[in-house]
Amino acid sequence: MSQPSSSNSSAPFLTALRASEANTPDRRRWWKEAVVYQVYTRSFCDSDGDGIGDLPGLISRLDYLQSLGVQVIWLAPHYDSPNVDNGYDIRDYRKVDPLQGTMEDFDRLVEGLNARGMKLIVDIVANHTSDQHAWFRQSRASRENPYRDFYIWRDGRDGGPPNNYLSIFGGSAWQKDETTGQYYLHYFACEQPDLNWENPAVRKEMYEMMRFWLGRGVAGFRLDAICFLSKLPDLRDLTLAEMESLEHVYVTGPKVHDYLQDMHREVFADRDLLTVGEAFGVPFDETPAFVEESRGEMTMVFHFEIVRLGRHDWQVQDWTIKDLKAVLRGEDTSSGPEGWLTSFLENHDNPRSVSWFGDPSPKGHGPSAKALATMLLMRRGTPYIYQGQEIGMTNIRFDGIEDFEDINARGIWDNTVGIGKMSAKEVLSSLSKISRDNARTPMQWDGTSRAGFTTGVPWFRINPNHTDINVAQQEADPGSILNYYRRLIELRATHQALIYGTFEDVDPDHPSVIAFTRTLEDEQFLVLINMCGEKEHYILPHGLKISEVLIDSASAQAADVLPELRPWQAGVYRLAPPADI
Repeated sequence: MSQPSSSNSSAPFLTALRASEANTPDRRRWWKEAVVYQVYTRSFCDSDGDGIGDLPGLISRLDYLQSLGVQVIWLAPHYDSPNVDNGYDIRDYRKVDPLQGTMEDFDRLVEGLNARGMKLIVDIVANHTSDQHAWFRQSRASRENPYRDFYIWRDGRDGGPPNNYLSIFGGSAWQKDETTGQYYLHYFACEQPDLNWENPAVRKEMYEMMRFWLGRGVAGFRLDAICFLSKLPDLRDLTLAEMESLEHVYVTGPKVHDYLQDMHREVFADRDLLTVGEAFGVPFDETPAFVEESRGEMTMVFHFEIVRLGRHDWQVQDWTIKDLKAVLRGEDTSSGPEGWLTSFLENHDNPRSVSWFGDPSPKGHGPSAKALATMLLMRRGTPYIYQGQEIGMTNIRFDGIEDFEDINARGIWDNTVGIGKMSAKEVLSSLSKISRDNARTPMQWDGTSRAGFTTGVPWFRINPNHTDINVAQQEADPGSILNYYRRLIELRATHQALIYGTFEDVDPDHPSVIAFTRTLEDEQFLVLINMCGEKEHYILPHGLKISEVLIDSASAQAADVLPELRPWQAGVYRLAPPADI
């Protein structure tokens, strides 16, 4: 892959551009400057030896999170749940899951964060509930029940479901209920019936629930599947093309912005909250409608084009660094001039980034994890770190379908291998790479037999590489991935240009090097990342010249960063002003 940049080095110097007035230090927002850390509580830290992570376990690790430099914790669903979908099937929105602790534990968590100058945001699952929720138990009791209209019920058609909708998890999106003979809609598992947001009583209940948690001290919400709230008119059949891309269809309900603006008026307005929506399926060009401040909907959304690069649904495909850079550019402009962005490479629904984008081998693990950290934290937008990402946790090995806990993976298996449509080897190969289980293995705190996660039997397998990849080992190593994350987070907080500065890809056609600038007024930094495991001869385009090293993963000095980048080398550099070139 070693070859010089295709850009012309004699091109004019990139002039310093001021960011849009909506995204400058003049319009500071705490949620733009924060770094967020996502905690998947079930797998974070177990305090009582039952093998399941809990709130007291999280509280015991707050000093660690503070030392990382993050300002906000995003807590996975902590509500009472049968845990069919690991907490995203909620039985009671105002009760803490007994497996995670008590309401007193939740209050102690908020107090502990506040004492450290940190904030908490919680997951709001507004599209659906558990089928064990009191509302649904009432709804299915009879067609005349007052709660019937809390969910979406329809008569069947020709002896089958009302239409051809498919579940995101596979199979029909309709489940027949024998009590009344009608079908209810579920975009996800059949145990997760969709709420009917057309019903004002549903909206009222959801808003009151959100205000309840705000009253307990949370500073905002991550809004799960939020763009699915509005259903298509008349619940028409989907075309074959639409059935191949369900997420792009289910986000096109005509009232989604009405619901979000209503939610903002009733709950968010006049409160300084971080509200981030899961915008799976929303194209870049439609994003400003969700995030422009003047519209009063959400502060930012999660796009999935980067983390789903190289995937068609669950099947793995080839991708290139140029493909990645094209998505980085598209996402940077997606918020429009008035909106804000997120930056993430991992979460509870996607595989580990080192295994997907980097090199998990012993030789490439550390360097590639640092390269990805640089891309994550130096882009424009609020960065989200997923637990274990800061130590470079990797995917785990799967030898058969029995190794999976993920309801989505099991559904894919049943709808392919189970009906003889595809071979077990073919499906297992892809599922092993993309399964959500990869992100849900217990946190690797140390090299002991249970990784410091629990004293009991863990609810899910611990990755065997925890003996080599763990917090305790990296705390003691100044050159570790963990300490590199700390330095990057501190660097971002130190320079306003790395928060509010414009983003420009200065070498979009290079096949292996990512090079972009962050510019605010007269301050301009270059972020340089070699995204391959080979040395790369590289000449900066446009006559750019490095004058100072702010951070370099290979500890290079300004004079020897170039022309040869080491495998996976990454860093942030101050650029010399035009007069010095």
